[in-house]
Amino acid sequence: TTAFLNSDNDTESYYEGKTMALFEEEMDSTPMVSSLLNKLANYTNLTQGVREHEEAEDGVRRAAVTQMGTFIGVYLPCMQNILGVILFLRLTWIVGTAGILGSLAIVFMCCICTLLTAISMSAIATNGVVPAGGSYYMISRSLGPEFGGAVGLCLYLGTTFAGSLYILGTIEILLIYIVPTATVLKEDNSETMKNNMRIYGTCCLLLMALVVFVGVKYVNKLALVFLSCVVLSIMASYAGVIKNLIVPSSDFSVCLLGNRSLKNEMFKECAKTDVELWKLFCDSHHANASCDEDFTSNNLTEIPAIPGLQIEVLKENLWGTYGPAHMVIEKKNWTHVPAKVNEEKLKNYVFNDFATYFTLLVGIYFPSVTGIMAGSNRSGDLRDAQRSIPIGTILAILTTSFILLYNKPYAFFRFGLSLKKIPVISILAWPSPWVIVIGSFFSCSGAGLQSLTGAPRLLQAIARDGIIPFLQVFGHGKANGEPTWALLLTVVICEIGVLIASLDAVAPILSMFFLMCYLFVNLACAVQTLLCTPNWRPRFKFYHWSLSFIGMSLCLSLMFVCSWYYALVVIVIAGCIYKYIEYKGAVKEWGDGIRGLSLNAARYALIRLEEVPLHTKNWRPQLLVLCKLNSDLEVKHPRLLSFTTQLKAGKGLTIVCSVLEGTYMTRGDDAKKGEQNLKKVMAAEKTKAFCHVVVSSSLRDGFSVLIQSAGLGGMKHNAVLMAWPADWKQTQDSSARKNFIETVRETTSAHQALLVAKNIDHFPGNQERLKEGNIDVWWIVHDGGLLMLLPFLLSQHKVWRKCKMRIFTVAQMDDNSIQMKKDLQMFLYHLRLDAVVEVVEMVRLDISAFTYEKTLVMEQRSQMLKQMQLSRTEREREAQLIHDRNTASHSAANDKAAGSTADRVHMTWTKDKLLNERNKHKETMAVKDMFNMKPSQSNVRRMHTAVKLNEVVVKKSRDSRLVLLNMPGPPKNKKGDENYMQFLEILMEGLDRVLLVRGGGREVITIYS
Repeated sequence: TTAFLNSDNDTESYYEGKTMALFEEEMDSTPMVSSLLNKLANYTNLTQGVREHEEAEDGVRRAAVTQMGTFIGVYLPCMQNILGVILFLRLTWIVGTAGILGSLAIVFMCCICTLLTAISMSAIATNGVVPAGGSYYMISRSLGPEFGGAVGLCLYLGTTFAGSLYILGTIEILLIYIVPTATVLKEDNSETMKNNMRIYGTCCLLLMALVVFVGVKYVNKLALVFLSCVVLSIMASYAGVIKNLIVPSSDFSVCLLGNRSLKNEMFKECAKTDVELWKLFCDSHHANASCDEDFTSNNLTEIPAIPGLQIEVLKENLWGTYGPAHMVIEKKNWTHVPAKVNEEKLKNYVFNDFATYFTLLVGIYFPSVTGIMAGSNRSGDLRDAQRSIPIGTILAILTTSFILLYNKPYAFFRFGLSLKKIPVISILAWPSPWVIVIGSFFSCSGAGLQSLTGAPRLLQAIARDGIIPFLQVFGHGKANGEPTWALLLTVVICEIGVLIASLDAVAPILSMFFLMCYLFVNLACAVQTLLCTPNWRPRFKFYHWSLSFIGMSLCLSLMFVCSWYYALVVIVIAGCIYKYIEYKGAVKEWGDGIRGLSLNAARYALIRLEEVPLHTKNWRPQLLVLCKLNSDLEVKHPRLLSFTTQLKAGKGLTIVCSVLEGTYMTRGDDAKKGEQNLKKVMAAEKTKAFCHVVVSSSLRDGFSVLIQSAGLGGMKHNAVLMAWPADWKQTQDSSARKNFIETVRETTSAHQALLVAKNIDHFPGNQERLKEGNIDVWWIVHDGGLLMLLPFLLSQHKVWRKCKMRIFTVAQMDDNSIQMKKDLQMFLYHLRLDAVVEVVEMVRLDISAFTYEKTLVMEQRSQMLKQMQLSRTEREREAQLIHDRNTASHSAANDKAAGSTADRVHMTWTKDKLLNERNKHKETMAVKDMFNMKPSQSNVRRMHTAVKLNEVVVKKSRDSRLVLLNMPGPPKNKKGDENYMQFLEILMEGLDRVLLVRGGGREVITIYS
C-alpha cells in the first residue's frame, strides 16, 4: 500500500524519507539545516601551506596530523621571535646609552604598543574562523582589499627586511665574537668591516634561500632546535645573574685610562708595564719613548665588569649619555686630567660609532617586539585559532616584557668593546659566555630562515587574492605549491638590506613597516567596534574601541619618533599601493569595515542633506538620464551617456535608468541583462552614475515612477535628460508622442528641469576635441539661469573647452535693444561668465500664407490621425464581437441550437451591416470636413512664432557646435498635444545639435559670493 494515489515506483522512491514536503521547492535551491551543519562540522581552515608542501616533497599523504595548541603553536613562536637578535646584540648597548630610566621608557612604550595591538588582533581573530593567512587575512577582510593590499605588502616588506636583520646579526656574531680572523678583507676600519659583512651576508642569504627552496621540512624540523637555543641562552643568563648576586664574578674587568674605557682585546694586562698596551700609546717599547699626552697624564684603573646589584651603580646609570659620533665613552664621577687625544690613538678607546639620541634607540629596539604576529601567521596550523591566538600572544608579550624589564638593572654597562669582544650579556651567562654566543648565533640563523620561509608565502597569498595585478606572477610556484617566484623576489629585497651592512640602519626600516601593520590592526578593530555591524561578535571580550584608538595613535607616534623621514616614505608607499589597487586592482567584496563605514557616512550625509534646503550657490544639475533599450536590450543612444559625462565631469549625482514593458516575473532576467549592458556602456563612456532598469506594465508608468521616486533623501535628481523622440511621426500609434509630452508635464509638476537632446547620435564623443566653434544660447524666457549655467559646465570638459559661448536674446517691438544688451552684459559680468552678447529684434510682421498653409496641413494631419485611430478602435471592437459569438455556449440541443443560431446570425449580420454603413458614412463626412476646415487662430499664431524664430536661429547659429533653446511648455488643454510636437519640430528644423532646456522653477545661478 502507498499513501499516494496513482503512484508509481519513481514517485515512491522520490518521496521516500522526506518529511518536509511543504519545503520541497526550497530544498531544490537551498540546503536543509542538517546538510549545512554537516558541511560546517567538516570545514577545514587549512590551505596549501607548509605541511602540504612537506607532504608533496615526501610523496606521502599523512592521514591525520595533530594540530598545534596554544603553547606550541602561538606562545613559543612569539617568544622565539621577540627574544632575538636585538636582545643579544643591542639591548645592553641601548641600556648603557639611554640609562635605566630611558631604556625602561623605550621598552614600556614598545611593549604597550604591542600589547594594545595584540588585544585588537585577538578581537579580530576571534570574530569567526581565521583561515591560513594570519595577519594579512584578518586585516584585508576587516578593512577591504585596498587597505589589505597596502598593509599586506608592508607586512611582507617588514618580514623580508627582518630576514636581512637576522642575517646581519648572524654574521656580526660570527665575525666579531666567534671567528674574528675569518674576515676576507683584513684592514681594520669600519668600512672594511661592512664589506666583510656584505660578502658573508650574501653567502649566508644564498645558503638560506637554497635550504628554503630545497625543502621547507628542514626548516620546520630545525625550528625546535633554534627555539631551544633561545630558551637555553635566556636560562643561562638568568643563572649567571643569580650566581653573581651570590658571588660576584671577577673573571671579567674593564680597563680605564682616567675615566675613559679602553679596548682591552689588544692587550693582556691593564698596566702601563704591559708591552702591548705601551705600544698602543707610545712610538716605541723603550721607557724613554714619546707617548700620548692623555696616556702619560692619567692613571690606568681596572674595575670589575660585574660589580653586582648596588644602589650606587644604579644611581650612576639612571640617566642616559647621548653624544655625537666619535665621542669617547667616559665613566661618570671619575677623575680625569684633561688632555688632547691624538686622532691616531682614538681607535684605542671605546667611542660612539655614530651619533646617539633617544629616538634612534627606539627605532633600533622596536624590532625586538615585532614577533607578536608569529602566532596569528600560523592560524592554519592551530587546533583552535580563536582560543589560541589571544591567550598565546598576550602571555608571550607579558612574559617577554617581564624578561626585558627585569634585565635592566644588570645590563647597565656601556663598554661592549672593553670586554675582549665578548657580548656584554654573555659575561652574565653561566657556566660559560659561549652558551649565549653560540645560542644567539643559532637563534639569529633560525629566525632568518623562518623569515625567508614566511615572507614568500605571504606574497603568494596576496598575489593569489588578485587584488594587485602586477603581482599575479608571484602567485605561481612549483608543482607542490612552493612559492618559487615569490622566494626569488624575497631574496632580491633581502639582499638590499644585507648590502646596507648595518644592523642599526636596517632596524628602523623594519620598525616602520611593522608599525604601519600594527596601526591598521588597531584601526580595523576600532572601525568594526564603532560600526557595530551585526557580524562583529568576537569571543574575546576584553577589548574596547578606545584601546584600539590609543594603540593606533601610539603606533603612528612611534613611527615619527623613530624616524620621521622613514615614516613619510612608508606612508607614501602604502598610499601609492592603496590608490593603485583602487584604480587598477580587482573588485573584491569581503564585507569589510571600510564599506560599512562608507555606508554609515553616506546615511549621515543623506540625513544632513535632507534637513537643510539646498542653497542656490550649491545647485548643480543632478541628472536622471532616461535611456532606451532596443529589442536586443542594447543601449539605443550611447552618446546620451557621453553627453552626461561631459556635462557632469563626475561631479554630483547621476542616475541612469531605463524601462522595460511587461511584468517583473516574466522579464526579471531581461532587466538584469539590460542593467549589465547599461553598466558596460557607462564604463566605456566613463560615466560615473548609478544604474537601474525597472519593469512596468507600460513605459509611461515606468517613467512616471522613476521621475517621482529616483534617488534617496537629499540625493535626488533635479533635472531629467532624455533624447528627442525622432520617430514620433513614423510610429503607427501615438505612444511615443504621449510619453514625451507626459514626461514634460510631470517634470514641470515636480519642479524639475528638463533637457532634451535632438540628434543625440551626432553629439561629440568623449575622445573628440572640438578645436573651435560656438555654443549658442537662445535666451527667450527666464528659466532660473539654467541656460547660462549649462554652457559653463560643458566648457569645463576637454571636449568643449575651446568653444566660445554666445548668448542671444530676443527683443520685441516695445523693447530698447541697446539697453537690453548693456544690461545683459552687466548681468554676465556679475555672473563671472565670458560670453558674446547679441540682441535679436523680432519685427512684427503679418502672418504669411506659408505659415497659414503649414498650420492647416498640421491640423489636417492631426484630424486624419484621429480618424485612423477611431477606425482601428472600431475594427478591434468588431473582432471582439465575432470572437464572443464563436465562443458562445454549445450545451443546447443541435436542432434547437441550429434554428436559434440561424436567427441570431441573421440578426447579427443585419446589425453589423448597419454599423459598417454608419462608420463609412462618418468617415466620408470626416474627409469632407477635413478639406473644408479652417485652422485655429491660436495654432496659427504659435506656428508663426515657431517659423520666424527658427528662421532667426538658423541664420545666426547654423554652424554652431551646439544650440541651447528655451523649451516651450505643452498646452494646458490636452487636445492640442498633437500640434505641440509639430511646433517643437519646426522650431528646431535646420539645426544639427540642439538641446531644449526647460527650467525647474527655481534660481540655479546667482551673482552673490
